[in-house]
Amino acid sequence: MSGKTAIIIGATGMVGKQVLASLLASSAYKKVIAVTRKPIPAHAKLKNLVIDFEHLAESLKTVKADDAFCCLGTTIKQAGTKAAFHKVDYTYNFEFAHTLKQNGCQHFLLISALGASPKALVFYSRVKGLLEKDITALDYPRLSIFRPSLLIGEREENRLGENISAALFPIISPFLRGGLRAIQPIKGEDVAKAMFAVAQQMQPADNPHFYYYDEMKALTVTV
Repeated sequence: MSGKTAIIIGATGMVGKQVLASLLASSAYKKVIAVTRKPIPAHAKLKNLVIDFEHLAESLKTVKADDAFCCLGTTIKQAGTKAAFHKVDYTYNFEFAHTLKQNGCQHFLLISALGASPKALVFYSRVKGLLEKDITALDYPRLSIFRPSLLIGEREENRLGENISAALFPIISPFLRGGLRAIQPIKGEDVAKAMFAVAQQMQPADNPHFYYYDEMKALTVTV
């Protein structure tokens, strides 16, 4: 596993910054490329590509990596409009995936969302589902899709709804059984640990492979 190159987009977000830290600390990777809009702290293994995301595909056309971690995401409220949200959560992420696939990337790891479906009535879930569908169509040798419910952890912006949900779920969590367990909130750091762990494991039989709450939580103990 030694000597691989990883690339990450969304490296300054709640999950992405923890994925980045794991990649930089790991002997499995000799080089880590972080695609950002603004510079981030330097590291001996880090190549920080500071680019205008409006020219994302062009900026990455010669960039090669073994594993690509897609942690970029926003909310409609934060983006301001549905169109702006679509640009971040679909357009930028798909351009990242498409360009890396053309450049020979072998494993794409995507943070999506529980309930993602191209036919979803909820706009957010529909965009996530369309992204999953179109990245799957790129035919990556290995595609890992993580479908968390509510992500909890430290964010730059305060999200009241998430804070309330995070407080309520410990009360109702013991009553969730079977498929309902997937709706439980999960810490951003646990998703990051799961993504990193999956990148070090052998490929499962199915491709793409979807990871939900229980499987992500189980993976955190392997890191």
